[in-house]
Amino acid sequence: MDGPNKSLEIRPARREDAAAIYALIGELADYEKLRHEVDATETDIADALFGANPRVFAEVAEWKGEVAGFSLWFYNYSTFRGRHGLYLEDLYERPAFRGHGIGKALIISLAQRCVAEDLARFQWSVLDWNTPSIEFYKSLGAKMTPEWLGCRVEDEAIKKLAGG
Repeated sequence: MDGPNKSLEIRPARREDAAAIYALIGELADYEKLRHEVDATETDIADALFGANPRVFAEVAEWKGEVAGFSLWFYNYSTFRGRHGLYLEDLYERPAFRGHGIGKALIISLAQRCVAEDLARFQWSVLDWNTPSIEFYKSLGAKMTPEWLGCRVEDEAIKKLAGG
């Protein structure tokens, strides 16, 4: 990162980061009380991020050379805007590194990508009970969109739906 904070580096994830990213995903799941939903493996994450045709991407935050956090994102598309956008799937900063602006730096890095690539919007979801994150996101200019409800079909429900 340029500027006064030479202790922080935000960089694209590399294949050798797969184990650290997988560990961070587990820590995030613990924080969100969703560990029981994690069935991805380290290999799944490595293949998704670094396989032949990746459709998901990650940035790694290092504080003084140590992995401190990550963001994982992908492109989406707005038919109303006629342009792609960026969807932030996960953002996580290890508790021991909080207070150094790492989460904000990860968000800023993605916002810069949005501007550089002329993306229509930058979106993500936050759990409704996660007040610290909600306040943090609002402080960055994010607006909450309570009129939009998330929808999800998974596991057996996908198979049932696909079968007609």
